Amino acid sequence: MADLLGFVLSGLVSGALYALLATGLVLSYSASGLFNFAHGATAYLCALAFYELHSGFGWPAVPTAVLLVCGMAPALGWGLDRLMFRKLARVGETAQIVATIGLLVALPALGLWVVELLADAGASVKPAENQFGLPGVGPSPAVSWQPVAGVGVDSDQVITWVATAVVAGGLWVLMRHTPLGLRLRATVDNRTLVELRGMSADRLSSIAWMLSSGLAGLAGVLATPLLGLSAHDFTLFLFVSATAAVLGRFASVPLAFAGGLGLGVLQNLVAGYASFAERITGFRTAVPFLILFAGLLVLTRRRRTAGTAAVDAPPVDYLAGRSWARRWGPWAAAAVLLAVAFYTVTTPFWSGVLAQGLAISLVFLSFTVVTGLGAMVSLAQATFVTGAALVAGLLMSHGWPFVAAALVGTCGAAVLGALVALPALRLGGRTLALATLALAFLADQVLFQMGWLRNGDTGWAVPRPVFGPVDLNDDRAMGVAVLVLVTLFVAALGALRDSPSGRAMLAVRSAPAAAMASGVSVVRTKLTLFTLSAGLAGFGGVLYASYSTRITATDFTAMTGLVWLAVVVAAGLRRPQYAVVAGLVYAVVPHVVADYVTESAQLPVILFGLAGLALANDPDGYCAALPVRWQRRGLGRGAVAEVRAPSGSPAGEAVVGGGTGAALKNAAGAAPEAALKTTTGATRAAADAAVPEAAVPEAASKTTVEAARGAALKTTPGSPLKTTPGAALDLRAVRAGYDGAPVVHGVDLAVRPGEILALLGPNGAGKSTVCGVAAGLLAPLDGQVYVAGRDATRQGAVGRSRAGVVLAPEGRGIFPSLTIEENLALRLRSRPEREAVYARFPGLAARRGVVAGSLSGGEQQLLALAPLLQRPPAVLIADEPSLGLAPRVVDEVFALLTELRTAGTALLLVEEKAAEVLGVADTVAYLAQGRVRWCGPRAEVAQDRLTEAYLGIGGKGNPHPADRERHAKGVTRP
Repeated sequence: MADLLGFVLSGLVSGALYALLATGLVLSYSASGLFNFAHGATAYLCALAFYELHSGFGWPAVPTAVLLVCGMAPALGWGLDRLMFRKLARVGETAQIVATIGLLVALPALGLWVVELLADAGASVKPAENQFGLPGVGPSPAVSWQPVAGVGVDSDQVITWVATAVVAGGLWVLMRHTPLGLRLRATVDNRTLVELRGMSADRLSSIAWMLSSGLAGLAGVLATPLLGLSAHDFTLFLFVSATAAVLGRFASVPLAFAGGLGLGVLQNLVAGYASFAERITGFRTAVPFLILFAGLLVLTRRRRTAGTAAVDAPPVDYLAGRSWARRWGPWAAAAVLLAVAFYTVTTPFWSGVLAQGLAISLVFLSFTVVTGLGAMVSLAQATFVTGAALVAGLLMSHGWPFVAAALVGTCGAAVLGALVALPALRLGGRTLALATLALAFLADQVLFQMGWLRNGDTGWAVPRPVFGPVDLNDDRAMGVAVLVLVTLFVAALGALRDSPSGRAMLAVRSAPAAAMASGVSVVRTKLTLFTLSAGLAGFGGVLYASYSTRITATDFTAMTGLVWLAVVVAAGLRRPQYAVVAGLVYAVVPHVVADYVTESAQLPVILFGLAGLALANDPDGYCAALPVRWQRRGLGRGAVAEVRAPSGSPAGEAVVGGGTGAALKNAAGAAPEAALKTTTGATRAAADAAVPEAAVPEAASKTTVEAARGAALKTTPGSPLKTTPGAALDLRAVRAGYDGAPVVHGVDLAVRPGEILALLGPNGAGKSTVCGVAAGLLAPLDGQVYVAGRDATRQGAVGRSRAGVVLAPEGRGIFPSLTIEENLALRLRSRPEREAVYARFPGLAARRGVVAGSLSGGEQQLLALAPLLQRPPAVLIADEPSLGLAPRVVDEVFALLTELRTAGTALLLVEEKAAEVLGVADTVAYLAQGRVRWCGPRAEVAQDRLTEAYLGIGGKGNPHPADRERHAKGVTRP
C-alpha cells in the first residue's frame, strides 16, 4: 500500500507539470488553431532564466519566479504571436508544424548562447547546459516529510501541487465567470463570428498566447528540481503532455488538466508494476511515448472530408510549359560546375564539407517525398537513417560487401517506415507528426538500445567502398560520386512528379476527397510515399555514415531530425533540387559561422531554427519564394502602359507593357498609345480587359493575369466615386473575389435607414461575396464601401461591426458550445436586456442553460437575431436567414426583420425564397455572374426578371415599361 501511495504521489508531481503544459497547449490552440511544438522550449527558457538569476546572480527565488511567470513568459508569448503565430494561422498546417518546430530548436539554443555571451562578458552566470539537481522555488535543500510510513514528500513537490491547484482554480474562474473567459471560449467556437460581433480575435489570441506562455513558464520553473536544465528532457515532457491535450480534444481545458494529472500517475504505475520491463532496456523511460502513441491512435477522431476544393493549393509554377533547358538547365550547369570544383578550386577540407552536404542531401530528399509530395510531416526520418546505417554496419562487420549491406539497410528502413505508417496514416497533420515523433523516441529509448544492434558506444565501422579504380576514400571522389547519385535521384523525383502516379500523389496532397472520388486510393498512395521516403532516408543514412566511416546509436537522434526538417523546409519542400541546396547549406553554414562570426555551436542551430519564421510569409520556403518574387517584380515593371476606349464602348481597354506584361500585350495584339483618363466604371472594365483570358499564353497563370489587371486599376487615374445621399450602407464599384480571382464586378448597391434591399440571384452569382465585402470580412479588389457616408473600405469586420454593421451569416450566427445565456451575454451585457429577450421568446427562457448547439435550427436563428431587437444595428446584412427553416419559423424570422426595419435599421437581405422576400422588401436587386443586372422598387419586379435571377436566363418578349423609360433616359440603375 505504501508503494502504491508513493507511486501516486510522485506521479501527481509530474502529472501536475503535464497538466500545466497541456492546459497552455489547449489555450493557444483554441484561440489560434496552432499546435505549438515550441511550448516546451518556452518552459526551458524560463527554467534557464530562473536558474541563472537565482543561482548565478543571487536573486531571491520567489520574486524571480513571479517576475518570469508573470512578466517574461507572457511577454514572450505576446511577441511571438505578433511576429509569427498570427501570420502562421493563415497558412497551411504543414508550415505551421515546421515553423513551431524550428522555434523549438531555436529558443533553447538562443538561451544558451545568451548565457555564453554573458559569461564572456564576465557576468556571474553558471554553467547551464545539462545541469541537474538544481534548487527550486522552495528551500534549498528541500525540506522532506513522511506523512505515512514509507512515503515521503518534499517541499518542492508540495509547492508544485499547491501552485497547480491555484492555477486550476484561477483558470476555472477566468474561463467560466469572467467576460474575458467568455470571449476566449467564443473564439474557440467561431473565430470569424467573434470578429463579426465587434471583438478582436487577434487581441484575444494574443491574450491566449500570453496565458499559454505564462503556464509554460510556471511549469518550467517548477520542473527545475525534477528535470534540471536539459532542453531534451523539456521537449520530451512537452510531447508527453500533448497526450493530455489530445484527451481534451485540443479544446477542453478541464479535460486536458485532468488528463495531465492522470497521465503522470499512470506513467508511474506502469513503470513501477510492469515487472516484464526489467528485461527490456529503456522500457521504463519509453512508457510516456507508448502512452502518447496509444492516446493519439485511440483518442483522435478522423475528420470527415468532403468537396473537391484544394485544401493545400500548390504555389504558382512560373516555369510550367517551358523547355527542359529553361527549367533544368541552370541546375545541370550548377552540378557540372560543382563536380569540376572538387578537382580544381576546393581545398581538401572544403571538399569534405561539400561531400558531407551532398550526402545529407539524400536524407533531405526523403522530406521532399513524404512532406513535399505527400503533405505528411514525418518526424521519424532520423530513426530511419540510424536504423539503416546500424544494420549496414552490422552486416559489413560480418563480411558483407558495401552494396549488399546498403541495400539490406535501405530495405530495412523502408519496412520500418511501412510499419510506422500503417497505424498512423489514419491520423493527419499535427497528430501524425506527434505519432511519428513518439515512435522516434521509442526507437531511441528501446530499439537502438539493443546490444546486438548498437554494439555499445563504439557502434559499427562503415568503411567507404572502392569500385575498381574509383576509391571513395578520397573526399573528391566521394563528393563526385554522391553528386552523381543526388542528380539521379533529383531527376527521378522530377520525372515522378510529372508522371500519372506523381499527379495522383499531388492530387492526394491537394484535395484528398476529390482524389478519392476520382478513383485514387488515398491510403495506398500515402503508404507508398511514406515507405519510399523511409527507404530514401535509410540509403542516405548509409552513405552519410560511410562518409564518417562509423555509425553509433546516438549520432542521429530524434531531436537531430527536427533540425533537419527545419532546414529543408526553410529552403523548400516541393522541389527536390531545393533539398540539395538545404543539404549544402546545412554542411557549410556551421563552418562559415565558426570561422567568421563565433565559435559557439549555438548560433548555427539558432539560424536553422529561426529559418522557420520565414514560413509565416513564405510557406513554401525561401528557394520557392525567389522565382515568385522575381515574377511579381517583372510584372510590376510591366504595368499597364495604356488605357484606350475602343469604338462603340464606353470602357477603356488596358494594355500591359514591359517584362511579362509585354508578352501579354503582344499576345493580345495591342499597340502602345498614350494613357487615357476614364471614369471609374471605365477603369474597372479596362482592368478586366487588360489581359483577356483568350490571349493568355498557356505558361501564364490566372494569378499573373489578375495581378496585371490589378496593376491596370492602380495605374489608371479615374474620377472620384460618388456616394448615395442618406445611405446607411453604400457599395460603389465594388470588385472582389478570392485569391486574386474576381467574383463580383463593379457592384453598386445602396441601402437607406428603414429600408429592406433584397439581393436576388442564382447560386454562384456572388451574393455571399457581396455580404462579405459589406461586413468587412473580405477586402475589395477595387471600389469603396461607405457606412453612413464615411469611407469604411479599409475597415475590417471588427471596425465595421463597431460602426453598426452587423452580419447574420449564412447558417446560424451562434456559438454552439456556449449556452443560450452566454450567447446573449456576448451581445447584451445588461441582465435587464437579456430578460427582455426571454420575455419575448419564452422558449429560450426555459432553456437558458442549454448549449446553443443542441437547439433546433429555428431556435438557433431566433437566438442569433433576438438580441438585435434590444439594440437595433444601423445596418443588418442577413445572408439566407431562412435557410433550412420550417415555414412557421420563416414567418417569425421575417417578422423580426420587418420589426428591425421599423426601428430604423437598414437591411441588406440575401434570400432564395422569392415569394417571402418580395413580401417584405422595399427594393430589389438582381445579381448574375457577379454583376447587378437590375435594381429598382419591388413594384417593378417582373416575372422575366425572376426567371433570369434564379435560372440564369433572360425572359423573352417586350421589356418592362419601367425599363423602357429608364433606357430612354439613359439610366440603367436607380
